[in-house]
Parts: sequence; structure tokens; C-alpha cells
Amino acid sequence: MGLFSRRDRAPRSSSDRGGYQAGLEHLEQFVRSRYGVEGFVEPRTTVTDTTLILIAHDGEWTRRRVPDARVARDFGQRMGVPVYNVQLTGYPQRMRDYNERRKRAAEPG
Repeated sequence: MGLFSRRDRAPRSSSDRGGYQAGLEHLEQFVRSRYGVEGFVEPRTTVTDTTLILIAHDGEWTRRRVPDARVARDFGQRMGVPVYNVQLTGYPQRMRDYNERRKRAAEPG
């Protein structure tokens, strides 16, 4: 077996499903408490699972793991939020602006 083969990975457990459900509940709360929210699916990598990042009108954002891109799209449809593939669209400028504002606010003096 190769160092990074699929068989070397631990199988998903039922506790993962509970973690995904808690993540989806967090995402739902984010959508309900903000406006202008858009979703961006971030694909699975060797380091992270598939994630859905939600970005509000002002650039505030949150990210949670999802089982796969289909679940992310279904979530968006159910919540009335457009969901994009971040590999095709990139991240919106408002997110970068938000991160920059927070960085400046945290700097001393």
C-alpha cells in the first residue's frame, strides 16, 4: 500500500455524521441571521474534507465541513442561497476586504 492510499484512511464513522449535522445547523443559523449570503464549495484535499464557506453581504464568513458537494448544493437550494464552486469563481472581494478590516482592527496601536 502507498503512503497515501485510500485504504490507509480511517473509515468514516457515525460520529462524523453528527459532526456534519452540527456544522449544517451552524450554517443554517448563519444564513438566518445575515443577508446577502452566498455559498462556496471548497473541494476535499489530502488535508481537509469538503467544506462549505458562507459569505454574507459585508464579507463576514463561516466555514464548516460537509460530506460532499451535493450536500452543499442541496443545503443552498433548501436555504435559498446560491452555491458556487470556489475553484471556478474564486472568493469574492468582500471577503478579502472583511479579513483585512479585521486584521487592521486587531493590530496594536
